[in-house]
Amino acid sequence: MTVLGFRFGIGNQFLGESLRRTGPSSLQFPKYHPNFPLAAFRTKQESRKPVKYRAAKGRTGRVEHHLWMKRDSAGSGQKALNLVRIVTMLPNEKEAIYEALDKWSAWETEFPLIAAAKALGIMKKRKQWLHIIQVTMWLLSKGQCMTMGTYDTLLLAFGMEGRMDEAESIWNNLILHRNTRSVSKRLFARMMTIYDHHHMPEKVLDVFADMEELGVKPDEDSVKKIGKAFMLLGEIDKQKQVQRRYGMKWKYIHFNGERVRVKTEHY
Repeated sequence: MTVLGFRFGIGNQFLGESLRRTGPSSLQFPKYHPNFPLAAFRTKQESRKPVKYRAAKGRTGRVEHHLWMKRDSAGSGQKALNLVRIVTMLPNEKEAIYEALDKWSAWETEFPLIAAAKALGIMKKRKQWLHIIQVTMWLLSKGQCMTMGTYDTLLLAFGMEGRMDEAESIWNNLILHRNTRSVSKRLFARMMTIYDHHHMPEKVLDVFADMEELGVKPDEDSVKKIGKAFMLLGEIDKQKQVQRRYGMKWKYIHFNGERVRVKTEHY
């Protein structure tokens, strides 16, 4: 027998008859009567389970997480061009250059490293070696841009200007002594190239000795410069030893339109 959507057993026949005659509002039952179906008198809203609405999952964009504070590079290109223009118009005087560069960075909330690095790149493409030296020395005096790339550009500028004493001072005092275990192979190769360009084989071998002491393996071009330095000093045996130890065992040549690997002459 179905009453209000619920099915009762035989024990609830009296309850069913009473519900037909008087309705559910006139019935009086104890609060915890064992045969009293409490669910029969729940309203439709009370018996309905609350509906949980989930927010629609939209496609989230790509989020970049940086472990450092990202600097704002807006307008850095124009700042770099402005720096190049300022330096080009200045005389070759340290005080005038430093004063103008201080004014260039005076109104910045943070030091304009990005603009300064771009300015060095522009001057390097234009081969303005003197201006590179001026700007880089000013940056180092401020404690900025003390990176291997900046040192490499500065050494190149000193070498192209023929200022070997200053290049050697930067190499020994700022690079080797302060960054003994972290000097890159690129800087060793740069210093070897400068000494080789100015026909200084003894200095090339000094750089090679520092590389061996620090456990840095020279690249192929550096091996050729080291062998050339030994040859100019008349030490042919050491030249062959260097070629066998650090030189490439194999090389590739083109034969009948194909790329063939052959052993080098030192093996």
